Parts: sequence; structure tokens; C-alpha cells
Amino acid sequence: MESWWEQAWARLQPVAPVPDGATSGLVVLAVGVAALVVPPLWRASRVLVTVVHELGHGLVGVAVGRRFTGLVLRADMSGHAVTVGRARGGGLVLSTWAGYPAPAVVGAVALHLATAGWAGPVLAATTAVLLAALVRVRSLYTSVVVVALVLATASLWWWGDPLLRAQALAGLGLFLLLGAWRHVGAVLHAGRGSDPAVLARLTRVPAALWVLSFVVVLAGASWWALAPVRLLSGW
Repeated sequence: MESWWEQAWARLQPVAPVPDGATSGLVVLAVGVAALVVPPLWRASRVLVTVVHELGHGLVGVAVGRRFTGLVLRADMSGHAVTVGRARGGGLVLSTWAGYPAPAVVGAVALHLATAGWAGPVLAATTAVLLAALVRVRSLYTSVVVVALVLATASLWWWGDPLLRAQALAGLGLFLLLGAWRHVGAVLHAGRGSDPAVLARLTRVPAALWVLSFVVVLAGASWWALAPVRLLSGW
């Protein structure tokens, strides 16, 4: 009988790529799109986009030398990540900018890794990131959401078979990629506290140009994601 460590190590190994045009591929794509366009499903699942958005702020902030000290999610799809460091400068600009592109980039990467057989390692890494974020939550609602996500990703990694893991990760990737577009659309009507408005105050570059930069990154991520989407759909 394998030990716990041997079982965990086996689940951390990549497996065979998802076959071209797998029978469940269209179902995965349909579920991802439905979660985006069906209002009740979107209201229940849009917090996933917010989680990645806020973690994008926090993780990029850490990468540029800031400290990620707080994470707050709200039921209205908004959130707030607190990073501590210099009050101005490139690090603050980059960490502030990173939120809106993050779901699209993460979604495109997830689609590629899911179809290439790396769903197991990705789910394990996602669980670790969420556990690290858990110590930085600053509200009860945030705690409930992050704990639920930890349980979901850990359970899928441990008990899910390779195909189920790949399906779930691919569906999540597509949802994040498309959800990023909805988030950018929403920021067009946001106020002075929005990321583009903050960036405009920090840099004197108009907020519209910052929104355009988000759109460019989202377009690039969407184009890059076409290959795994085609594989799943059998095009």
C-alpha cells in the first residue's frame, strides 16, 4: 500500500494530455460560458474572478518588493487587496495595474496547462496559494470564500481522476478568461476609486489609456487561449 507521501507525489505528476476533441470538451466549454451569461450563475460565481483579480494585485505587489497584508472580498463583485510599500513609484503602479489583466492571463494559462496534462500540479499549487492568502483575509465573507475554494481545489486534486481535474481546470480557465472581459466592461462605469482612476492619479496618464492597456492584454490572452479551446471543442 502506498504511503500518503507517495500518493501525494503521484498526484503531483503530469499525465497524458487531453485528447483532441474529447467527448466532454464541449460540455466543459458550455458550462464555462453558461456560468458567465446566465445571470443567477454569474452572480454566484463571479467572486472567482474577483479573487484572481485581488490576488493579482497582491502577488505582483510581492514580486515588485511590496508586502501583501490584506485581502477583502465583497458579495457585489468588488474587493480590495492591501499592499504596503512606497506611496508612489513603479512598484505601486504595476501592482495596481495587475488586477484586471490577472483573470485573463490566469485563465489562458489554466486552459493550456489543463489540456497538456498538468491539472494535478496546478490544482495543488492553487491550493497552496489560497492557503497562503487565507492568513491575509480581513472579513468573514472573505474567509468563507477562500476556505470554500481551498476545500474545492484540494478535494479535486486528491480525489478527482485526471480527466475530471483537466475538465474542471479548463472550465475554470475559460470562465476566468471570459469573466475578465465582463470585469473590464464594468470598470468603464466605475468611479474615482477604480484601478484606472487610481493609476491616472499616480501617473497622470489618462484612465482611458489604462483601460486600453487592459483590453490589449485580454485580447492577447484570448488569442493565445484559442488553441486549447479548439482542442477541447474538436474544431
